[in-house]
Amino acid sequence: MYKKVAFTVYPALDIQRARNFYEETLGLKVTQEYQDGRWIEFDLEGGGCFAMSDMMPQFKPSANDGGTIAFEVDDLDSLVNTLKEKNVEFIMDTMESPVCRLASIKDSEGNGVILHQVHPK
Repeated sequence: MYKKVAFTVYPALDIQRARNFYEETLGLKVTQEYQDGRWIEFDLEGGGCFAMSDMMPQFKPSANDGGTIAFEVDDLDSLVNTLKEKNVEFIMDTMESPVCRLASIKDSEGNGVILHQVHPK
């Protein structure tokens, strides 16, 4: 039986640039690093692991193809404002749904990232 999602990984063309984006721009903390920094993991406080790697040249970054990770955030409006000040490229500005609010950005490599905040119950 399946127990959980072990990790999600995105391809990086420039692993240092990608690391800087996720550490400095999004504020994630590196928790593991393997293969001389070619595989970088960010364990998330509420569970789950997000990884970046340049070890899979057959996979190309894309905001249009394949899956997209969604990070649950505490304050979407504040984060969106901060990312706009940092000139992060937005795929979709903040939108409202019956259960949540979300926005979508591109990371430094061109991968899509959803920023998600559930409405209070």
